[in-house]
Amino acid sequence: MRIFYAADDSGNTAIKNSKTWYYNLYLPLVDLGNEVIRFNYNSTLYIQNSDSSIPRKKALIDKNRPKLEKELLAQIRKVNLKKPIDIFFSCFDNSCCKPEVIKEISGMGITTMNWYCNASYQFHLVKEIAPAYDYCLVPEKFRINDYRKIGANPIYFQEAANPSIYKPYNLPIEFDVTFIGAAYGERPEYIQYLFNQGINIKVWGPGWKNFSVNPILKTKRIAKKLMTAEGWQKVKERLTGMLSEKRLSQEKDKKIILPDKILGSPLIDFEMIQMYSRSKINLGFSSCGETHKMDKRILQIRLRDFEVPMSGRFYMVEYMPELEEFFKIGKEIVCYHNKEDLVNKIKYYLKNDVEREKIRQAGYKRSISDHTWQKRFRELFNYLKLAKNRI
Repeated sequence: MRIFYAADDSGNTAIKNSKTWYYNLYLPLVDLGNEVIRFNYNSTLYIQNSDSSIPRKKALIDKNRPKLEKELLAQIRKVNLKKPIDIFFSCFDNSCCKPEVIKEISGMGITTMNWYCNASYQFHLVKEIAPAYDYCLVPEKFRINDYRKIGANPIYFQEAANPSIYKPYNLPIEFDVTFIGAAYGERPEYIQYLFNQGINIKVWGPGWKNFSVNPILKTKRIAKKLMTAEGWQKVKERLTGMLSEKRLSQEKDKKIILPDKILGSPLIDFEMIQMYSRSKINLGFSSCGETHKMDKRILQIRLRDFEVPMSGRFYMVEYMPELEEFFKIGKEIVCYHNKEDLVNKIKYYLKNDVEREKIRQAGYKRSISDHTWQKRFRELFNYLKLAKNRI
């Protein structure tokens, strides 16, 4: 098939040169023998300013969205004129273009589909544009009805991993327990609890240095922020009293302090994948954003839930029922229910190498067999009967 592909390489601008979606979406589509034409446009600005409820970000989007829309339609018309496009595949939210643009693409006889994986707690960022697509690929099962209520056509399409990228490395095991990811939500509290319980834990990712006890590092971080336009904007918001009451209440929360020795900076993509192989236990979190402060915590399956087992490593993540559709809990991955349960299971599996190794191998075999992006896309296209010659 001929696919016009519109997605940024990564949705995480905090990780330098990250190519998460390039590895997990673009390359698997190519692997299946499709002709994939990439949208030649830098959409980083739109990713960074997608929440239009913030006036400053809304102004940026209102100013720049027409530029993306114009360029998108121009490139699609040119490519489609040369040879018809079968699918327009995007990773868009409301900030990228208006629904009318997607409908215009559909009017060219092109099947449109959108991949969005933040609807668990940011559904509002895609509500405007979602109904315009022929299909919305939705990894959050509990959001399916929400898509239908707004007139969209959702298809449950769970995340996966690309075995060409996420794979085992023959490296010395250096760490007992590691976590790779941003410091937000319940994560710092959990990491502090693990450390206080004597667990040899190490973390890498954006924001962890903010919990350092080292005053020199803290001063350097503040100075670095002030050197950016966004940093100065935050200072301005503080001085003019523009911070919301919610933000202020969050800042008054009990301060979590973590020792410098367990805090690492963000890892680039392949450093992260190799770190999986350097760890006995790779830790995952299921809760989203700051929802632990709300009436109901929101849990979500993540890329990490497939990346770690696909990389051939032992994985431990907070339990949620949906995980049972993809792994045998306790046999292919291990789940915990709270901080105390997590500590107990970490200690148990650190002492039981044979059992840990058995689970690690089973998780790897299951991932390779069932949870590749290539298989996800093959099943999707066959289900929708989009492939002219069944892939």
